[in-house]
Amino acid sequence: MSLLNSLFSGVSGLRNHQSMMDVVGNNIANVNSIGYKGSRVTFSDTFNNFVRFGSNPTDTSGGTNAFQIGLGMKISSIDRNWNQGTFERTGITTDLALQGNGLFILENNGEKFYSRAGAFAFDANGKLVNPQNGSIVQGKLATEDGVIPPGNNLDDIVVDANLKLPAEATTLTSWGGNLNSMASLTRTEKYAQSGNINASMAVGDTITDQNTIYDFNGNAYTLQTSYEKTAADTYDLTYELVDEAGTSILGPTTAEAVFDADGNLATLDGAAASTISLEDSAIGINFQLDVSEVTQLDSAATLSSTVDDNREPTIVNGTVTVYDSLGNPHNLTITFTKTASNSWNWNTEVPASSGTLSSSSGSIVFNSDGSINTISPNPPVVSLTPSGGASVQNIKLNFGESFGGITQTSSDSVISALSQNGTAAATLSNLSIDQYGYIVGVFSNGQSRKLAQLMLATFPNLNGLTSVGDNMFTVSANAGDPLIGEPGEATGTTIQSGALEQSNVDLSEEFTRMIVAQRGFQANARVVTTSDSLLQEITNLVR
Repeated sequence: MSLLNSLFSGVSGLRNHQSMMDVVGNNIANVNSIGYKGSRVTFSDTFNNFVRFGSNPTDTSGGTNAFQIGLGMKISSIDRNWNQGTFERTGITTDLALQGNGLFILENNGEKFYSRAGAFAFDANGKLVNPQNGSIVQGKLATEDGVIPPGNNLDDIVVDANLKLPAEATTLTSWGGNLNSMASLTRTEKYAQSGNINASMAVGDTITDQNTIYDFNGNAYTLQTSYEKTAADTYDLTYELVDEAGTSILGPTTAEAVFDADGNLATLDGAAASTISLEDSAIGINFQLDVSEVTQLDSAATLSSTVDDNREPTIVNGTVTVYDSLGNPHNLTITFTKTASNSWNWNTEVPASSGTLSSSSGSIVFNSDGSINTISPNPPVVSLTPSGGASVQNIKLNFGESFGGITQTSSDSVISALSQNGTAAATLSNLSIDQYGYIVGVFSNGQSRKLAQLMLATFPNLNGLTSVGDNMFTVSANAGDPLIGEPGEATGTTIQSGALEQSNVDLSEEFTRMIVAQRGFQANARVVTTSDSLLQEITNLVR
């Protein structure tokens, strides 16, 4: 009987070392399977045959130990090694690798599967699937506004390749920059005329001069002046203000200019004066026409003028592209002009082809420290009536407050748009997947929007999962219920897009185990052959 025990022990060793070899062979076969987790075998002894039971010690004798003979060995467990595998970069957006213990969730014919392999692709219907078997990746779909709903309800991940974003009309623009506190006023303050009127001119002869002046809002006009001789030493000084189209804005107005015997201006309109005030608050005109340097001598006739000693008027512009309800772009230009210390006007305009603006001007006053004091109107809102059938839209101009937004300091004047909230209609042009599983659509207008989020599952006992092939697992009795959550802190797992997790099989370790399995098998085979030899000798005793 004892010989049979050794024979059966050897057989159990042969059988179970063969199983160990099977596991090692499967590991080596899957050394390049993405997301594969290697397995290992552990052994334990089996039942023991008692030859003699032990006894307790007494007052007069010591105790004795039990005598046991083992009856072979068995497989104690076959466990997966869930250690992290290395990543291989692929550059394909839908290739996903997991950093952590989570698993992708897939569904096929109503059954849930779990996997570490993330070689996914979009099918003809826009579903994100495992292309080997058509299992659909599970997650959450965003609303039309790009909001991922809370909770962990699962849906098929679907992205419509023909997805379009409707146009959004601009309702808010934000502005920043600085207006130079030392800048000169924008409006013309002094128009100084100089030169000579030839005293030999005949009655009815005329000499003219013109130059450009500016109103409070930086609009340019032309001041045209002429001197027509009406009598000796006497002239009609006619002045008229016209716009860029040549339309008369002020005048024409005539004043009588009389020169003395020395050729100097004696009276202007019967008064001992040499300046004329031109003022119109409706259009923002307020300057002095100074003709004190005009003479009447026998020398050549020359007449010229300088405006504000040839200084540049302060006009600061900024432009932003805004969109109407049809997605058409319009260039909205805002102009700041200085009206007094710490006080500026603002005006907005769009090209005539874009439509018309109303409520398009106002003012801004700064404190002595350069921060905004008041804005008028507050808030500043312009109304755009676009050409082409788009609806009328109100656009708020956010200049900021205090030191946020536009300031007035000694720095150079620079005004720029910081942002605007309108967009043109757009089509989906690209996708990206971030570490938290958000599938983000990038559209042709440069906008991006969340479209979906992948969800992951973790288990109390990963080794309790059942492998069903295709790098997928199902839940079994000892795995526990899946804990479904978002990538990140909730699952302790993040996602790497454009990469695949490789098998965690260590070939050097597997070859070592192969040698151990081979030697174990050889040794147990020797037990079997030796036991057979002993049985042969016993049978030979009857001869």
